[in-house]
Amino acid sequence: MARTYNNLYLDIRQQLLGGGIAMASLEAREIMRHVTGKDRMAIARDYHLYVPPPEEAEAMALLHRRLEGEPIAYIMGEWEFFGLTLEITPDVLIPRVDTEVLAARAIVLAKEAGDGARVLDLCTGCGCVGLVVAAYVPECRVTMADVSEAALEVARQNVRLHDLSARVAVVRANALSPAPVNLGAFDVIACNPPYVETEQIDTLDGGVRRFEPRLALDGGPDGLRFFRKVAFGWRRALKPEGHLLFECGQGQAPAVRDILYRAAYGHMETLPDTLDIERVVTGTPVWNEAIRDGVLDV
Repeated sequence: MARTYNNLYLDIRQQLLGGGIAMASLEAREIMRHVTGKDRMAIARDYHLYVPPPEEAEAMALLHRRLEGEPIAYIMGEWEFFGLTLEITPDVLIPRVDTEVLAARAIVLAKEAGDGARVLDLCTGCGCVGLVVAAYVPECRVTMADVSEAALEVARQNVRLHDLSARVAVVRANALSPAPVNLGAFDVIACNPPYVETEQIDTLDGGVRRFEPRLALDGGPDGLRFFRKVAFGWRRALKPEGHLLFECGQGQAPAVRDILYRAAYGHMETLPDTLDIERVVTGTPVWNEAIRDGVLDV
């Protein structure tokens, strides 16, 4: 029996609610928008019209995938972050609102660095942080780096999607290895590294555990492996007045500050997310005798 757009939307929402999906109304609208090609206003305008059978069949197929636990961003193949719509695949983490704290601070520091500022988005994934900085700070140049070639291909597609190829470079680099000399020096390095403790990965939400890339989650036995390697190994990629920015997990900020202190960073700052959780830790390298003599404990 044919259904109107309104009836199909209500049915999808009800099934999502029954499946324990917290944002059922939003996700039902996203499914409707995706299969119909209509925006929210057009769907509301056409609520009384009957849905063509192919659209209804596709909507129900997507609903089934969601009820099986697949994240809505992977089903849609896109996600919005800081006002930008980005291509998303299972090769990259889905951008979280928490990461907007990191992006916002990187924007401020890139603007303060002035014309020609160089920004590195390390462990870039889909490129969300680097692309936002490039979009909001048109006078800067951005490099986006990741060890995963599959993730880099998604990042490249997002660079093309937003027509930022002239100011954004995408390169392969391993955050766990020392910074390549040929990358040069940056005014800002923003890093959202893997920071989940290895033993905790199997306890994560099913959608995260089953569908998001483990490579982008596993931060080692204590979750701090990448923070140590980047703080020590990538400081030579920072200009003397440059800033290193880390996103970290709940409860990790004190340990990250300690790592930065031991790596001879000063002027540290900690920024909370919308739930008042310490989410971003920043520091500036201190260029003293210990650094020049190479006596830091890596």
